[in-house]
Amino acid sequence: MKKTVFSLAAVAILLAACSPSAPPEEPIRSVKVLTVGVNAFSSSHEFAGEVKAQVESRLGFRVGGKIIKRQAELGQRVKAGQVLAQLDPQDYKLAAEAARAQMAAATTNRDLAAADYKRYKELKDQNFISGAELERRDATLKAAQAQLEQAQSQFAVQGNQANYAALVADVSGVVTAVEAEVGQVVAAGAPVVRIAADGVRDVVFSVPEDKVAAIKVGAPVRVRVWAQNTELSGKVREVAASSDPVTRTYPVKVSLDGQEPPVLGSTVYVIPQSLGDAVAQGAQVIKLPTTALRQEGKSTAVWVLDKASMTLKSQLIQIATADGNEAVVAAGLAPGMLVVSAGVHVLSPGQKVSVYKEKTAVTGADVAQNAIKSVVSLPGSNVLGAAVAATPVAAAAK
Repeated sequence: MKKTVFSLAAVAILLAACSPSAPPEEPIRSVKVLTVGVNAFSSSHEFAGEVKAQVESRLGFRVGGKIIKRQAELGQRVKAGQVLAQLDPQDYKLAAEAARAQMAAATTNRDLAAADYKRYKELKDQNFISGAELERRDATLKAAQAQLEQAQSQFAVQGNQANYAALVADVSGVVTAVEAEVGQVVAAGAPVVRIAADGVRDVVFSVPEDKVAAIKVGAPVRVRVWAQNTELSGKVREVAASSDPVTRTYPVKVSLDGQEPPVLGSTVYVIPQSLGDAVAQGAQVIKLPTTALRQEGKSTAVWVLDKASMTLKSQLIQIATADGNEAVVAAGLAPGMLVVSAGVHVLSPGQKVSVYKEKTAVTGADVAQNAIKSVVSLPGSNVLGAAVAATPVAAAAK
């Protein structure tokens, strides 16, 4: 009998050991929630731009040659008539001397033809020669005069060529780029220096293809200077007819006439008044952070917390537009709902959760104060006990 009982007990123990253990219960996850409310819509289309000169010239030599000197430096302020760079003028000086010699020879030929014509005219007056002979001398004089005029023009051209070896600023402004260096051989017309002319400044920014149709010439814009935190007003002066081949955006120029322009090259933010939003400015809307949104199929959804059962349910919503880093909800939510604001991709429908609460750090003074209270509250505590409990506090203070 005892052996039978012992066998049954051993079998029971073996069966208990072989049976699968119960799965552990899933821990309740803490989630951050926010209460749905309404706020004023304040978003607007803002584009980054740059302050540029309305007139910017690329200056180059009118003749080709080797650069032997460059006086202009990047960022330098220059005046009209100031020499910016120079070419080697030796070849042009030699050409000018050759043209001068040709002009001198043509002058001599003209003078000889004129003297010959004068002598033959006197002979004709005395009927010593025929009229045809005088006409030949007259033609020779006219040809010599034409050759002289040609030589004079050639000499003037060569003189100009020598003068063109010096690159001179035609306007006052600031050097914004240097595109050639000393020792470089440049062709006629090749850009060497770029100058931003003094005067009216433009704000240049780019807009995407879907917004360019709403921006018209003359439309008002607001310009906010990033460095100075000031705001200026302007008008659209020019809208590009074609997009930039690299960025595929359309450059827009805004004039700031009648106002003190920002520093050349300053970064500004442009807010076109003609670009409206899907939601009117100042309207009361529901806004959610983007961390609360998740994709459910082709729709956007959020997790809504049922406070009674502390479980989650999925709620489809419609997004109207964006307001900064927040999404404006068009439909699907009502004020007062509790929406999970973070960690939405690790949750599931019907999941039981708890509301996350921020933990506050406990300071040393709080620990000491709690220790004093605990000692004083002990049965039979007296002043001596309080003094003993206060000793560590005093030591900590030191």
